[in-house]
Amino acid sequence: MTDTAHDPAKIAAKAAPTSGLRRVAIEPLSRVEGHGKVTLLLDENNHVKQARLHIVEFRGFEKFVQGRPYWEIPVMVQRLCGICPVSHHLAACKAMDQVVGVDRLTPSAEKLRRLMHYGQILQSHALHFFYLASPDLLFGFDSDLARRNIVGVAAEYPEIARQGVLLRKYGQEVIRLTAGKRVHGTGAIPGGVNKNLDRAERDYLLADIGQVIARCQDAVAMARRLFEQSPELYNEFGRFRANSLSLIRADGAMDLYHGGLRARDRDGNTLFDHEDYSHYWDHIYEDVKSWSYMKFPFLRQLGPDQGWYRVGPLTRVTQCDFIPTPLADAERREFLAYDAGRAAGATLGTHWARMIELLHSAEAIEGLLHDDDLMGDDLVVKGERRARGVGVLEAPRGTLIHHYRVDENDLVIRANLIVSTTHNNQAMNEAIAAVARKYLDGRELTEGLLNHIEVAIRAFDPCLSCATHALGKMPLKIELLDAEGTEIGRLTRDSGSCC
Repeated sequence: MTDTAHDPAKIAAKAAPTSGLRRVAIEPLSRVEGHGKVTLLLDENNHVKQARLHIVEFRGFEKFVQGRPYWEIPVMVQRLCGICPVSHHLAACKAMDQVVGVDRLTPSAEKLRRLMHYGQILQSHALHFFYLASPDLLFGFDSDLARRNIVGVAAEYPEIARQGVLLRKYGQEVIRLTAGKRVHGTGAIPGGVNKNLDRAERDYLLADIGQVIARCQDAVAMARRLFEQSPELYNEFGRFRANSLSLIRADGAMDLYHGGLRARDRDGNTLFDHEDYSHYWDHIYEDVKSWSYMKFPFLRQLGPDQGWYRVGPLTRVTQCDFIPTPLADAERREFLAYDAGRAAGATLGTHWARMIELLHSAEAIEGLLHDDDLMGDDLVVKGERRARGVGVLEAPRGTLIHHYRVDENDLVIRANLIVSTTHNNQAMNEAIAAVARKYLDGRELTEGLLNHIEVAIRAFDPCLSCATHALGKMPLKIELLDAEGTEIGRLTRDSGSCC
């Protein structure tokens, strides 16, 4: 029997002010790391009064890493996710660099880690755009469910499907050669890395990089065409205004591996810039709400109601001063100028920004592969032991924070992780509310309606369990209840077979 007495979503449902309101529950949500659902409260005219994304599973990584030796943590925490393990691996290693007293890696170690990270960005962005998002974007949000999946894309757009497979494969090869294996590797260690590239490995990656860059350019062009074909839909779907947060290089350039924190308010005014992330708590506080296990971070200076913010590709591309690779920077300028800047503020503009980062990662990989430091032997630095370490980088989905305290016996005694999807918690809720107001009000419940809600969530590429359901089908259930709790409407979509 499952004990639901302390299910925060159920507690919220009971406590919600439902007098005169009807509740629509979409449960469960897939394609998030864990379990979730959406609840909507509507008045008698079907106007949305409340929209909430509930994350109802407790993971507990911050607790069960306690008591483990600090050098185990970079390997342990990447089990948080099978899609972005490299991001957790590197963020933890950056924190443990500080624990072992290292503020600067050797050139070889720094560049090998960056190469690993760019491989991660490349494969993850390709996975999301081509495997998970493209069925909606190519066929339409309310198109026939039977073909709105990756198999349908492969059947009707074989070259696009092939493009996604090859891009992801290349990113995974970069990870394999730098981390030791494609998933849950061990290449980074506190103070550096444990392997370099030999000349044959470097030449192997160089052989295909030209084609990879060309495919990334095609992906950016595809994202732009989607906006050009349906400008009103793409510019307005799930639109909202938000504060923003990202890392930024000292000269204002995009830097996905390292930098200082930059935040801007929803009007574009800079709140702080180039702040040392090792004291992130001076600027970020994590709020807790009874109806979700996921925290709600906010910027301290704006407070919990106005201080929530957005992270990820859309923020990084629009918030940096420039991208330090020429092709991606040119695409960034086109993106910012498109339709008087409307795409740069659109929720679905995240897909376009994601492809610009895909191109940047490929260009950065090419630049690193021509650097002989990748084959260097000076790989590890040691320093004077410290009690605390904070590691921050830009994961595919946004800013990722790992914070640890270690005692005199080398055991972790405290851990705090703020993952990208947590930063985006309230932003996802805002997007859901915007879509619900536009597409739910006065509409008959349909499978296409369910998918519009899913599309809004998917735009953020939240941490996924991508193999949970076959062919990308999200199993959903909508129940429409009157004020007394009597069911007056229901729509169910089954998940089908699991793969």
